[in-house]
Amino acid sequence: MRLALFDLDNTLLAGDSDHAWGEYLCQRGIVDPTQYKARNDAFYQDYLAGNLDVHAYQNFCQELLGRSEMAQLQQWHDEFMQDFIEPIVLSKGEALVRQHLEAGDKVVIITATNRFITGPIAARLGVDTLLATECEMRDGRYTGRLTDIPCFQEGKVQRIERWLAETEQTLEDAYFYSDSRNDLPLLQRVPHPVAVDPDPVLRDFATERGWQIISLR
Repeated sequence: MRLALFDLDNTLLAGDSDHAWGEYLCQRGIVDPTQYKARNDAFYQDYLAGNLDVHAYQNFCQELLGRSEMAQLQQWHDEFMQDFIEPIVLSKGEALVRQHLEAGDKVVIITATNRFITGPIAARLGVDTLLATECEMRDGRYTGRLTDIPCFQEGKVQRIERWLAETEQTLEDAYFYSDSRNDLPLLQRVPHPVAVDPDPVLRDFATERGWQIISLR
């Protein structure tokens, strides 16, 4: 079965769900709107520049999960989906996912954003296989700590290779769609790398190598 791998943020979404979650928390007054926004914005700029400290960021963004009840988190996430995610779901992205599904391909979303944020988004997009940065859980609730290999940069390669071994699949004839320089390690591993509305570094890299460049905007 051919694989179609998709990054999520700024690929299937017209925005970044990780950063948007922080914006939601600030707008609702769930966190200190000044301090939290400043740190959230700074981490996002580091991400865009390709030098994010993923462990420091996950410690920052998962801390709230560890001190909140699951029912409260679910309520917040439902509001977040309606007010922040639905407006940025790209119809052309949905159509491309459907195209691969209808062709009989196995569609996988592989994202650096954590599973708490992205699980419902993947379900909304009709994708049942999600590789994401993982949130540790204990006794039915989040601990506020990262677990497993962060699904970021080279970590995406490690996570997909482990998943391939577990599912007895390969990257033969696989596609990977992404917007970000952070995904160059995995983009260089697949036969069909596709730059989607790419950042400047990825655009130059893709142009030099003759990769397909598309827009879903």
